[in-house]
Amino acid sequence: MKLLVGLGNPGADHAFNRHNVGFMAVDAIAAARDFPAWRKRFSGAAAEGKLGREPVLLLKPATFMNESGRAVGEAVRFYKLDLSDVIVFHDELDLAPGKVRVKTGGGVAGHNGLKSLSAHIGNDYVRVRIGIGHPGRKALVTGYVLHGFAKADHAWLEPLLGAIAEEAPYLAEGANDKFQSRVAHALQSEPEAPDEPQAARAKPAPRSKDQSSGKKDEKPAPEGTLAGKLRRWFGS
Repeated sequence: MKLLVGLGNPGADHAFNRHNVGFMAVDAIAAARDFPAWRKRFSGAAAEGKLGREPVLLLKPATFMNESGRAVGEAVRFYKLDLSDVIVFHDELDLAPGKVRVKTGGGVAGHNGLKSLSAHIGNDYVRVRIGIGHPGRKALVTGYVLHGFAKADHAWLEPLLGAIAEEAPYLAEGANDKFQSRVAHALQSEPEAPDEPQAARAKPAPRSKDQSSGKKDEKPAPEGTLAGKLRRWFGS
């Protein structure tokens, strides 16, 4: 069993925040891989399915970012998981928008969600770091991460989430380097992310009905693809 955790804050007010890109990643995986509906488990929302031949539990803690470790700890203890089986998707200020890096263990770089996880379960879990860029000054960080993605960000965010969902089975197999390289390759032909100052100044994109609820759309996509679902989430 692999535990794939998306970090974020629950509720409509936070649904499209940069800080919630971890939630968006596991939502994209659930949608692309036809996981069953999310249900309340482990102080959060969980969906159980398979990636390739590997059984997987997707988890979005409902304990708010600063207490993420409490929800993850419940799942780890229930399934008696090794930390190598725990894969955490989170926003990363120190990576350019749209870049993805995978590592095991290491520091938490001031990320309160990671800090909580390390306090509750230890430090040697797998991190999928999703770049959102930095606003430029430390004083601006809180407002930046709790602000919605700009419309200009959709050019890289939608294909990025699609690539993460497509290549997620490699994570479940433990082929972390292959996952990282294939996501990067999938995005090579996509438009580059905007400069951080432009993204920071842009107004947040309006939330669609599905996006504000934090759940995937239950209506069938006309083209039957993940791209269609993502477009409805983002209201594009």
